[in-house]
Amino acid sequence: MSFYAFQRISFKRFLNSFAILALGLAAFFPLQRVAAQDAPTPGGVTITVIYTDPMNVRAGPGLYYDIIGQLNPGEVRSALGISPGREWIQISFDGGLGWVYASYVSIAGGELQIIEPPPTPTPLTTATIDPTFAAAFYFEPTNTRLPTFTPPPPMTVPRFAPENTPESRGVPSGYFVVILGLLGGLGLALSFASRK
Repeated sequence: MSFYAFQRISFKRFLNSFAILALGLAAFFPLQRVAAQDAPTPGGVTITVIYTDPMNVRAGPGLYYDIIGQLNPGEVRSALGISPGREWIQISFDGGLGWVYASYVSIAGGELQIIEPPPTPTPLTTATIDPTFAAAFYFEPTNTRLPTFTPPPPMTVPRFAPENTPESRGVPSGYFVVILGLLGGLGLALSFASRK
């Protein structure tokens, strides 16, 4: 038996032993199922998250407000009001107030009253441009003449004259190729004849 065959057999035995041990432990220690407790549903108008991912809860009705938390899919919260454009819903969130996007929730239990949103937060710093830095990128083009088209010089086609060389006397090189091919064919025929 080779070393690799021995390794394969011992690995299979190890896997089988591990599977039997795991099944035995599962029989003695069954998994306990924890009963899911439903969260108490708030009274009055409620919202239920229908978005498939966790959604943000913001401090005001808009993307410019800070994110103060998240709601998971299926979570239910008390709804307090809706923005004038009916795009954001005010909810009670962790002991305070929060706003969620209306398209990601379903409303149940009645009609919501319109609530004026809080003022839009102003940024702590105002973005300004350093004039010295901006001057490095500002340039005025200088007034110059436009480039003009200059035609290329006329094209001359070179003409070659045949060289006047005296013909060399001798055997053309094509004859050597033919003779070598005939000798190779003769050698091949002789080698086949000697095999038989």
